[in-house]
This record gives sequence, structure tokens and C-alpha cells, in this order.
Amino acid sequence: MGLIGINGLRIHAYHGVHAEERVLGGYYRVDLTVSGDLSRAESSDHLADTLDYARMVATIRAQMTMPGHLIEHVAKRTLDALRAEWPGPYRWKLRLVKECPPVGADVVEVSYTLEA
Repeated sequence: MGLIGINGLRIHAYHGVHAEERVLGGYYRVDLTVSGDLSRAESSDHLADTLDYARMVATIRAQMTMPGHLIEHVAKRTLDALRAEWPGPYRWKLRLVKECPPVGADVVEVSYTLEA
């Protein structure tokens, strides 16, 4: 079993329940791990035999550009897009972090984690 991780992908996006969040936007971070049998890539040294993390980043960015109200929804939509592009017996874990959320208190971040 191998594990691919993308950590701290920082994206400016327009998610939130408040109108100003959808106008001004905010910063979000995405952490992604995917595990599975990657032994073919270990032996072949060919990009076609693994999950291309540059394509994963592009998929995440594409999903993050579509505004949503809730980070739970955006996380699920993003994970669904990744799983559709790489079907198979992989285990996925996606963590979506919203930096400095407007919650009426000094909060560094809120996050939602989804596993499939």
C-alpha cells in the first residue's frame, strides 16, 4: 500500500453563507491523502501507473472555483470529482480548511474532513 499526500494547497475562493464572503472571498487550504496499491508505479517509474498529483491539484482548483455556501458541500463535491477521475480501490481523505472565518470571534480556521 502506498500513500500520496498533497498538503497545504492554498486557494482564494468564494464560499460562505454571507454575501460578502461570496464577493470578497477568503483563503482556503486543502489537504488530500489517497492510499492504494501503487506497486506498479514503484516498479515502472511511469506517471501513467500512478495518481498524477498535478492533475489532482488541477481538479481541486477547478472545484474550488465554483462557489458554495458550506465547506461540507464543497469538500464532498471535490472528493466526488477526484474519485470520478480515479475510480478504483483507493482510500481518500480530504480536509478543507477555511482560514479566518467570520464567526464573531478570533478563530484561526475551521475545517471539515471527509473520507471515502
